[in-house]
Amino acid sequence: MSKKIMDLPYYQSQHNEIELFEHAYKNQLPLLIKGPTGCGKTRFIEHMAAKLGRPLYTIACHDDLTAADLVGRHLIGDGETYWHDGPLTKAVREGAICYLDEVVEARKDTTVVLHPLSDDRRMLPIERTGELLKAPPEFMLVVSYNPGYQNLLKGMKPSTRQRFVSMRFDYPDIETETKIIQQETDIDHATSTKLIELAHALRVLKDHDLEESASTRLLVYAATLIKSGFDPIEACRAAIIEPLSDEEETVEALMEVVKAKIAVS
Repeated sequence: MSKKIMDLPYYQSQHNEIELFEHAYKNQLPLLIKGPTGCGKTRFIEHMAAKLGRPLYTIACHDDLTAADLVGRHLIGDGETYWHDGPLTKAVREGAICYLDEVVEARKDTTVVLHPLSDDRRMLPIERTGELLKAPPEFMLVVSYNPGYQNLLKGMKPSTRQRFVSMRFDYPDIETETKIIQQETDIDHATSTKLIELAHALRVLKDHDLEESASTRLLVYAATLIKSGFDPIEACRAAIIEPLSDEEETVEALMEVVKAKIAVS
């Protein structure tokens, strides 16, 4: 998926991530972003692509992603065979930013094609056509993943990690997360504060009773429903609690936390 972002998407900086990204881009260094689901990794990349004025190709990685899906393949049309560039090849040709989200979900034989792009060669060999593309200075490779989901089968190899400049994302502090929710939804300060207090209570349960934490994204969803007039308790159920667990008993237990934190006005 490619898009040229004209308006600057809202992003609230937490540390020095904007400065680091700009220096990596200027020096043609590939970037790895580690962080939990829904903490703002994708929004950050969209913000930086717009800030730098570069097209952005975003690829959601998964088990069935093949090297051909990235690089391209021959297709048949109008009685003849022709070559069709994949998103990675298009990004290299255009000098775009190519972002592979949750890169560890892709097969190892697929991500091997990234190696010559992520070192000083900055080359993309296209074996099926014999073409060897040299990435222009404007091209940047960015990958991300959630370390919380790492296991023996889906961890990133150390030899691959060491090809990238890396930064770690986490959920924002209370003040920053409040600004994000208010900016995204125009919800009042009191409600955004209650939602963040709820999120912090739920995040304590991470790695104990829940596989994943309540993300900033889910808080924005809940605030959006509340802002439109939906019942706050039910908004939290639909936008925060139900996405966190399929177990009915767990959901009902978490709803008790919601009721304790979210007072109906």
